[in-house]
Amino acid sequence: MIDVEVENRSETEVDEAGAVALARVALAEEGVEEGELGIAFVTAEEMRALKAEYLGLDEATDVLSFPIDGRDELPGGVPRALGDVVLCPQVVGDDWRWPLVHGLLHLLGYEHGEPMEAREQALLEVAGSA
Repeated sequence: MIDVEVENRSETEVDEAGAVALARVALAEEGVEEGELGIAFVTAEEMRALKAEYLGLDEATDVLSFPIDGRDELPGGVPRALGDVVLCPQVVGDDWRWPLVHGLLHLLGYEHGEPMEAREQALLEVAGSA
């Protein structure tokens, strides 16, 4: 099972259980059924600081991904650390589902483009969130 740790620092009420459920469904559909994942909901100010620090852009954004193991082959007995997806509800509004799936796919090595967009839509449909 995917062990998901959720932290809400956004000063906004979010559906943490829904985020965990969506992440588990999306990752299972991608063939990832075991590992550790972090999801953080942050303020626009924190997101702006993260984007400036890691991407050199001084602006808030909807989602950032910080991959660790992705789909890399790991030695036996070593738990898979997928990484962290950071979301900003103040930027995305109430519909954080698409940015979460987008961030998860980045953790797994997807790059922007049509294949990623098609996969996002398919995963949202499977999860019933489209």
